[in-house]
Amino acid sequence: MSSIALVDCNNFYASCERAFNPKLEGKPLVVLSNNDGCVVARSNEVKALGLPMGVPWFQIEKLAKRHGILAYSSNYALYGDMSARVMKLLSQFSPRQEIYSIDECFLDLAGFEPRDLVAYGQKIRHRIRQGTGIPVSIGIATTKTLAKLANHVAKKQENHGGVCDFGRFSARELDDLLESIPVSEVWGVGRKLTPRLETLKIKTVSDLKKANPRWIRQQFSITLERTVAELNGLPCIELGEESANRQQIVSSRSFGRSVETLEDLREAVSSYMTRAAERLRAQHSVAGSIAVHIQASSFKPEEPRYHPSQVVPLVKPTDDTRYLIQAALQGLQHIYRPGFRYRKAGVLLMALEAKATLHPALFDDPEAEARSSRLMKVMDTINHRMGQDTLKLASSGTENSWRMRRGFKSPNYTTHWAEIPQVTA
Repeated sequence: MSSIALVDCNNFYASCERAFNPKLEGKPLVVLSNNDGCVVARSNEVKALGLPMGVPWFQIEKLAKRHGILAYSSNYALYGDMSARVMKLLSQFSPRQEIYSIDECFLDLAGFEPRDLVAYGQKIRHRIRQGTGIPVSIGIATTKTLAKLANHVAKKQENHGGVCDFGRFSARELDDLLESIPVSEVWGVGRKLTPRLETLKIKTVSDLKKANPRWIRQQFSITLERTVAELNGLPCIELGEESANRQQIVSSRSFGRSVETLEDLREAVSSYMTRAAERLRAQHSVAGSIAVHIQASSFKPEEPRYHPSQVVPLVKPTDDTRYLIQAALQGLQHIYRPGFRYRKAGVLLMALEAKATLHPALFDDPEAEARSSRLMKVMDTINHRMGQDTLKLASSGTENSWRMRRGFKSPNYTTHWAEIPQVTA
């Protein structure tokens, strides 16, 4: 039976910060969410201190100072670019690749079985570390669900050296190992299903593996039934099945300070739509309608609450940033009310379809469509090469005082010319 590898970057955000600042190696490090709000990534040193994910930064500042914990603002431009570099290198190790998330990737190892897959995994780890500075762990098994568990073992048990191949285990050894792993670690189970499973005396991975698939389907869903099959080595989730294009695209952020004017909101909505449109074009889709929403602060009881939204149908599906921003600003104009302190805004692209399957309408201008495509391609190319927002529409503004707080942000080492690392010999 063929094998699948799951490659997962270790503590990805923290590892990206360390890749360009070796002084951070071995030191406790956290990365914070938008506006430096909560902990969204922790180095192993911080995990050892028992600091949980999601804890607000202001609550642990004194603790951080006591233990020497370093905090960094989220640097999404850096993390996204480093992810792209990792995934490009990984594509050299398999003819079929599924990028599952910013820091995870499945590789099809069908036909590789005559090789020593652990040695091959170590070769992959060395190449990624050498090429990007990012450490990775690799799990290898016959199904995607088992590969995820193998990766979990590779991370948690140092004796595997960062690569765990379930194919090397006997049936008895694998059962004993799965008996020691809580059911919450199974891909797709998580915190919601775990309590229900535990009440049914399904507490470990082994318990779920031995459960009757039909009964599991009756009690839960066909999805969990497929998970049981996968735990028993029967592939039910094909490579690429989980990576279909998004059916909706959201771009939303909290502001670094309260916003009251329509002009500031227009800038924010334009910026968010610019990001959403870039993601729309990246998956070669067009949007048939958009929605815009704004939200007044609800943290202060004395302030009125106001969080309206407006859907704006498009005359025809498009991926052109100009038309998408125009529609979003129309919606914003409709819902904006003076006298409120707005804390958040966002846009949603809906009714997505593949651009290649879009049929032209009777009165469409093919030349105008071609010009639009060329312009968007130029914008995306320049911004990819020179850095985000190198080229943008005027409606996005220049000051952007509403942008989220990032008081501990590292430089954009790989995406901004002025912030390229300098080495002094």
